Amino acid sequence: MTTFDNLLLDLDTASGILTITLNRPTKLNALNSATISDIHGAMQQALDDEQVRGIIMTGSGEKAFVAGADIAELAGLNEISGRRFAEQGQDAFALIEESTKPVIAAVNGFALGGGAELAMACHLRVASENARFGQPEVNLGLIPGYGGTQRLAQLVGKGKALEMMLTGDPIKADEALRLGLVNHVVPQAELLGFCQLLLMRILSKAPLAVGLVIDCVNAFYDPERHGYQTEANSFSRCCGSDDFREGTSAFLDKRPAAFTGN
Repeated sequence: MTTFDNLLLDLDTASGILTITLNRPTKLNALNSATISDIHGAMQQALDDEQVRGIIMTGSGEKAFVAGADIAELAGLNEISGRRFAEQGQDAFALIEESTKPVIAAVNGFALGGGAELAMACHLRVASENARFGQPEVNLGLIPGYGGTQRLAQLVGKGKALEMMLTGDPIKADEALRLGLVNHVVPQAELLGFCQLLLMRILSKAPLAVGLVIDCVNAFYDPERHGYQTEANSFSRCCGSDDFREGTSAFLDKRPAAFTGN
């Protein structure tokens, strides 16, 4: 696999799980344009690699998943470069959200600003007990630019999303769980292992069906698509698949299914 300056990639060929670790520990894994470019490149590579079946996204160290954007780079933005900065992040994070290979965020510590936005672009989020989530951009005279105004409202509701973004106040992992921002909270030492087991459970299912579930849910939030029609079309596609015939046969034969993704 291609190497990236700001990421560590570790592919377990036995399970097909690729772990992408943001690796800027001296900056608490803060996002800059180079790191966003690396995320986009690593995701595209993962989607194109048949060995990769699922992805875990995490940060190096125990303090931060991603502590936000690189303020030194932000300070130099103007209206034109600011739009490019936002669109670059939105494009990279859309690649994660629209991936038909499941992506789990293993949130170890601070997930602030762009870090919260990166976690929200992933399909599932598991947080360590010391995790903190927030969109503090108003403290800098900014708003979230990588999709935070959209995804946070989808996940926690309009009122709470507005409160978090208007005050800039972070929330702890237990509140994030209560609000539905994360799926699970686990001790720090168990975080990656828990995510691996969760992802392996998903990867034991029919790959085509898993990818189509993700696509159908995304269709609900896309004003240019019809969610129910997407669901009907996807259901029809499943019915014509080898995995459907294998899954139903295995159920009737009372044996484990051997899915191929076809």
